Amino acid sequence: QVQLVESGGGLVQPGGSLRLSCSFPRSIFSIYNMGWYRQAPGKQRELVADITSSGSTNYVDSVKGRFTISRDHAKRTVYLQMNNLKPEDTAVYYCNAVHRNSEYWGQGTQVTVSS
Repeated sequence: QVQLVESGGGLVQPGGSLRLSCSFPRSIFSIYNMGWYRQAPGKQRELVADITSSGSTNYVDSVKGRFTISRDHAKRTVYLQMNNLKPEDTAVYYCNAVHRNSEYWGQGTQVTVSS
């Protein structure tokens, strides 16, 4: 069993920035496709961004140009840099790891954008 550990959430004003981190505790990190999802109250969980094992990225339209997903294979960590945050970005953010039939989730970290 793999336990993903997220950090970096918090309260930020509109226009501010946060960086989320997700650590993967095993050396096979490099073969997993990694993603960040979010779920706002009363809404379905949605994919925010993902990055393949080779580094190709994908973003939901609402965060393009503001969020950047990256991964550090040496640190076995995936990041989500979030700039120009908006109130509608408020949600619990979850880290996800997928490889073939294996899928793991983090416990979630709260991001609140409010003045």
